[in-house]
Amino acid sequence: MAKRVLVLGSGGREHAIVHALSSGSNSVDVHSAPGNAGTAMLGTNHDVDPMDPAAVCDLAERISPDLVVVGPEAPLVNGVSDHLRAAGVAVFGPSSKLAQLEGDKGFAKSIMSSLGIPTSSSVIIGPDDDLDLDLHGPPWVVKHLGLAGGKGVSVTNDLEEAISAIKSAIEKDGEVLLESFLSGEEASILAIMDESGYHTLPASQDHKRVGDGDVGPNTGGMGAYAPAPVITEEVLERVRVRILDPMHAWTVLQGGFRGCLYVGLMIDAVGDPYVVEFNVRLGDPEAQATLPLLQTDLFEVFLASAEGRVNEINLQIIEGACATVVLASEGYPNSSVVGRVICGAIDEQFSSATGRTIVHHGGTTMEDRQLISTGGRVLAVTGHADDLAKAVSLAYERIDMIDLEGGFYRHDIAHRALR
Repeated sequence: MAKRVLVLGSGGREHAIVHALSSGSNSVDVHSAPGNAGTAMLGTNHDVDPMDPAAVCDLAERISPDLVVVGPEAPLVNGVSDHLRAAGVAVFGPSSKLAQLEGDKGFAKSIMSSLGIPTSSSVIIGPDDDLDLDLHGPPWVVKHLGLAGGKGVSVTNDLEEAISAIKSAIEKDGEVLLESFLSGEEASILAIMDESGYHTLPASQDHKRVGDGDVGPNTGGMGAYAPAPVITEEVLERVRVRILDPMHAWTVLQGGFRGCLYVGLMIDAVGDPYVVEFNVRLGDPEAQATLPLLQTDLFEVFLASAEGRVNEINLQIIEGACATVVLASEGYPNSSVVGRVICGAIDEQFSSATGRTIVHHGGTTMEDRQLISTGGRVLAVTGHADDLAKAVSLAYERIDMIDLEGGFYRHDIAHRALR
């Protein structure tokens, strides 16, 4: 009998989850709320707002899922997992209390400080505080304290730009986090966790800036690849001992973290890891670049975490590499142009002698049998091959066959690893 899963969210991460669930060894009946055109091709979409816990619980009561996977961070912060668990539903996604690790950067900094976890020095500034910027720059790292969809960070050497970013964040959140600058190479670790233990997925590296060469404003992510060679076995062991082990022990004392703890890292010149940020869900586009490398059935992994027995899972990783290239709408990340037709090689998956490619939908919908853009990050193409160079080549070969008026993508994904 097919297992039934409800996936909350509508972006590329959620389609990557649905695709991985549908490709596993289990027969899975996948439902998405609200989903996108890609999730509709693989299951059933429901016009339900994941930010509305009561509506989500009503949907869960109607369809009786064996598992609910909460994709985005905002519903987690809003308590949707708490409401579902209270209704007796197995949920992959932490409580609203532990979701504050992403929802409140000041809270996350205080936890890291109390546990001795390596991170940058920082100060929280309010509207009445003096702006003594000499203590933390240049360059200055200005972060919104609350959720900002991956776009709430400004890194600048320009004093006026730093002050403007600080004032803008204070106007939005009431306070702002000013951090010291960490130098090195960024990477991400996704840890599937519960009170029994944790497993790490292959390390990945995101590309946040909108333009080639890492220029322009921050985005939700223009591409990613995995595994990231900057995370050697030695570095990963340091991440475990200095960051993941103490964080896991702390979450156990808080009642357990059932979901994915995303650790954004900076690796310095000698291989020491520092935490840039914690997120409480799979990354987007990191999920697109890591989930195809998972050999173990994703439903079994997520359900084990939701039930507090992830230590029973023998997590198996496929050899090879993945590279994901995001196709964005004209104007992204500022004012995206939507409502345009997408055509070309948009079939979900294509395999060849050298590997395979997967089209992960993000901001898409179907209207009158046409695929239409609805968001800034429209879709992503993931190449999966024996090595990273082949994976990158496959991704670009496939994305070149997709047409979206005004659409654009970066041409240098994985440039650090291929250098």
